[in-house]
Amino acid sequence: MKITMLGTSAAVPDPERADSAIHISIGDKSYLFDCGHGATRQMIKAGIDPTEVNHIFLSHLHYDHISEFPYFLLTTWICDRGLSPVVVGPPGTQSFVDHLFEDGAFAKDIEARAQYPRRQNVEILRPEVRECQPGLIFEDELVSVKACFVEHIPKEISECFGLRLDTKDGKSISFSGDTAPCDAFVELSKGVDVMIHECTFPEEAIEFRKKVKVGTWAHTSPIELGKLASEARAKCLIATHFASFDSLNPVVQKTMGVHMPQEIMGPHQLDLVEKDIKKSYSGELHLAYDLMEIEL
Repeated sequence: MKITMLGTSAAVPDPERADSAIHISIGDKSYLFDCGHGATRQMIKAGIDPTEVNHIFLSHLHYDHISEFPYFLLTTWICDRGLSPVVVGPPGTQSFVDHLFEDGAFAKDIEARAQYPRRQNVEILRPEVRECQPGLIFEDELVSVKACFVEHIPKEISECFGLRLDTKDGKSISFSGDTAPCDAFVELSKGVDVMIHECTFPEEAIEFRKKVKVGTWAHTSPIELGKLASEARAKCLIATHFASFDSLNPVVQKTMGVHMPQEIMGPHQLDLVEKDIKKSYSGELHLAYDLMEIEL
């Protein structure tokens, strides 16, 4: 099994990080957790053929976790994808997909390209959508995937899920999506080989956001993340979904200025995040960067 962190950013555009997307390869099969902006190009950079990625799991419907999906499917269609993919996601996923392709935003593009003999296989653009609820949401000959509710968007607006993938030979990965500290995700992650968990803001930014009352606090702080990874007894922790707090790019810093003082931004914040996680977690720890690879 190999995990490739295709995108490790939060929603603020960052030239150094693509949006949320994680590729998992097991044997000759590929599984994708989230499909944020940049995922297709990142797969190609990593030597992964996106036409062979046939199973996509969406943690929730915020745009930084799903906006690449139409590009991914249209691009792999014109690159001779052989199968229409399976897309597993929360309620609302079917509507999201229905508004993209033949009857949606890209209808005219598809109509034009379908005039060519090689592109008349428009059935490729009709993914099998499975809207999920907590429990077992997918199984094949290699893996099973379970989901639990996590605490991010209010459920009456849109349900959000954490995910756990187990291989038939005993390896395991969990992925939090976006969430505040959540007992259900800790339970789902018990004993995993690798926990991949959001860590959107450092402690200083969280305190600043509370003071100026910007945004929501439905994320997990570094100190909180260390505690829950330890409680779950995760063998390895990958912290990800960083809100560009380490950036020195002046445009990114201007955008991030509503979330934290620009003068405290920079790479040193990653050192502080690592230090705060390690206050409670003593296992193997990685701070994610784009195209990071972990093999099990």
